[in-house]
Amino acid sequence: MKFDVRYANHPDDSKHYDTAELREKYLVEKLFEADDILLTYSHQDRIIAGGAMPVKGTLSLGTFKELATDYFLERREMGVINIGGAGTITLDGKVYHIGFKEGIYIGMGTKEIVFASDDAKNPAKFYINSSPAHKSYPTVKITKPVEGKQPEEGTRYCVQRHLGTMEGINKRTINQFIIGDVCESCQLAMGMTELAPGSSWNTLPSHTHERRMEVYMYFEVPEDQAVIHLMGTPQETRHIILHNEQAVISPSWSIHTGVGTMNYTFIWGMCGENQAYDDMDNIRTQDLR
Repeated sequence: MKFDVRYANHPDDSKHYDTAELREKYLVEKLFEADDILLTYSHQDRIIAGGAMPVKGTLSLGTFKELATDYFLERREMGVINIGGAGTITLDGKVYHIGFKEGIYIGMGTKEIVFASDDAKNPAKFYINSSPAHKSYPTVKITKPVEGKQPEEGTRYCVQRHLGTMEGINKRTINQFIIGDVCESCQLAMGMTELAPGSSWNTLPSHTHERRMEVYMYFEVPEDQAVIHLMGTPQETRHIILHNEQAVISPSWSIHTGVGTMNYTFIWGMCGENQAYDDMDNIRTQDLR
């Protein structure tokens, strides 16, 4: 297991960063490695983001000295979305089957977390977000809704919101996995946004939300394509170019919006003091600098 630590900074500092330093501070370049767990701990609201990719066997999530706990979720909660082949997550002996683009909320106090893939030739890729917690909420498996069908027992459907237009090249479906209408959490919110073919802008209008930070993880980006993620303050914007299965840390003071060279999918994870999804401070496009 690998555990990288990133420190928070003042927004004025980012004005002076060159490309290399912007990437060093905010980009999570590698999320998945065969038979390993890679995690990045950000002091922006103390979120942890990373991935587990079991291939030959199982992977157990232990704790780290930086957390000063007996086990990983002693004082934390976690969300996981699988972007690879089918697999399982075993929580204190109970097995949850998690397929492609399915997720799970795991409550504080869960001691044993074990990841496994159904097929080593098509391994699961479990993308992880974790935030500090003050209370234990029930573990819930979450999947996308199937029209005319009720979810299986113990599983809940995510909330889907269809936004944007083809003319605005931002037609997209927002799948809200960890949110009040689906399951309870202390502060973590998490979901997945799928852009329609022909669309490339992921979040319009650009905005900030001073009350929480966010991590964007981009996937389903073809090898020869890229996403240009915009960040910084509205009058001092910066950009970071990302490729497939990479993530970017977005502080509360930073805008977060981006455009790709073609359509893609991204997972957003937020934590802070306010979980209201629509609590955001919009910025007019013409006011960006």
